[in-house]
Amino acid sequence: MKLLVLLSRFPYPLDKGDKLRAFYQLRELAVRYEICLFALSDEPVSAEAVAAVRPFCRGGLVVHRLRRPGIGRNMARALATGRPLQVGYFYDGAAQRQVDALVRDFRPDHVYCQLIRMAEYLRAYAGRLPMTLDYMDVFSAGVARRATQAPAWQRPVLALEARRLLAYEAAAFDWFAHHTIISDPDRQLIAHPRRDEIAIVLNGIDTAFFRPRPDAEKTCEVLFCGNMSYHPNVDAACFLAEEIMPLVRQRHPAARLLVAGTTPAPRVLALASPEVEISGWVDDIRAAYASARVFAAPMRVGTGLQNKLLEAMAMALPCVTTPLANNALGGTDGRELRVAATAAELATAIADLLARPAEAGALAARGHGFVQQRYTWPGATVRLEALFG
Repeated sequence: MKLLVLLSRFPYPLDKGDKLRAFYQLRELAVRYEICLFALSDEPVSAEAVAAVRPFCRGGLVVHRLRRPGIGRNMARALATGRPLQVGYFYDGAAQRQVDALVRDFRPDHVYCQLIRMAEYLRAYAGRLPMTLDYMDVFSAGVARRATQAPAWQRPVLALEARRLLAYEAAAFDWFAHHTIISDPDRQLIAHPRRDEIAIVLNGIDTAFFRPRPDAEKTCEVLFCGNMSYHPNVDAACFLAEEIMPLVRQRHPAARLLVAGTTPAPRVLALASPEVEISGWVDDIRAAYASARVFAAPMRVGTGLQNKLLEAMAMALPCVTTPLANNALGGTDGRELRVAATAAELATAIADLLARPAEAGALAARGHGFVQQRYTWPGATVRLEALFG
């Protein structure tokens, strides 16, 4: 069976959630499908990255480079025509012609499109090709939440973008025969009367790669990691460093925080101090997980499943997070992880785990078993394949 896959970013290196989901889905699907991959990229794609993905793409691999002048023109066009800026950023006329050529020449039996920002390339094929759209998470809700915390001058723009995204998510639903999303809380945010038809396709975790390192030296008490230019992660890092950790240090004065991840935003870089290390990109994120006693993900904005929590739990780190993040994860407070909402509650949960290593170890062991049982890439991808026919 021939499968054409459309991605808004090249799925390697695995430094963003959509890239990670795409990479592992491609790896699983390639066993049974002849895949032709079309991926956009707004940055150069290295030979190493291509080499990591090419084995999955027996039907071909096409990368279309988005460049700054064209992106600006496309976003201006989207603004003028009522489309979301998110869609305008990734929609390019030359890329559309490449997609059309692939549909004509590759003749796919099914088309799999990741994220609504790529749906525009397939609008003309609605009803003509069997197609599946992976919403993954709900961009409109993420932008709307961000608007509530943004500086006053940004709020009108973000509110407009959230409204346009909400309408676009609903409109794009009707162009596709099948739809997937990462969690039921996200599914309930899609403004379409048939949203319950959207299939839940979880992420997995590579437990052969992310596994416990019980003998690793602990060089920090608390870790947070992720793409540190992504607003929800920036907000969480600042919340953790500025409001939560000072309360933790009232009980553990020497507690150090490590913030690890690619392209730290200026707000994140400004957090650096003797008590807070900002590492930037790390060659092997497992080393950061192994160096910490507790993993904290105090997410206040954003949607979808937090891969960072899956990775930390797979490495048997005791985890603390917020209800917003746990709604998608589905863990049980006090059994697989600790869940708290306010800075004081989160600080208490972290400080308790630092003070009670035996309790922290038991929590981590249960969390490890939880992700091993529930979050596997083969299991998740079976649900996706069922939609392809």
